[in-house]
Amino acid sequence: MATRKIRELGDEVLTKQCKEVTKMTLRTKILIQDMLDTMYEALGVGLAAPQVGVLKRIIVIDVGEGPIVLINPEILETSGEQTGEEGCLSVPGKSGQVTRPDYVKVRALNEDMEEIELEGTGLLARAFCHEIDHLDGKMYVDLVEGELHDVTYDEEDE
Repeated sequence: MATRKIRELGDEVLTKQCKEVTKMTLRTKILIQDMLDTMYEALGVGLAAPQVGVLKRIIVIDVGEGPIVLINPEILETSGEQTGEEGCLSVPGKSGQVTRPDYVKVRALNEDMEEIELEGTGLLARAFCHEIDHLDGKMYVDLVEGELHDVTYDEEDE
């Protein structure tokens, strides 16, 4: 479909509470496809609708096992703890240490508006928490332990 402009830290839309999706429309289907295209183009592992300027409770994630689309996601259960580097497409070139649950169980609707439950550990658990936070106007930069630092890419050093 199309890639959309990713809103960056400081954009007011990233601080707002998103609205629940009550029915699947053509516009919502296009939004989901555009979000996936935008996430892949930006080499991200997750993207929330407010990051492309839309205040709907929709997230897309792909940690390397294929795309996951979650509509109106909610966290049902968490356990354990992991601390690791986290970045965000809305905070380009920066990352920081964040502690998240190591296991997360979520309930959401899929693209057919059917209720699903998914479980994730490690990176997927981190992505669930990070993207769902976006739907409530929260950014990972508020959770960073210590300072944000610049991300360096090996390819740029060559």
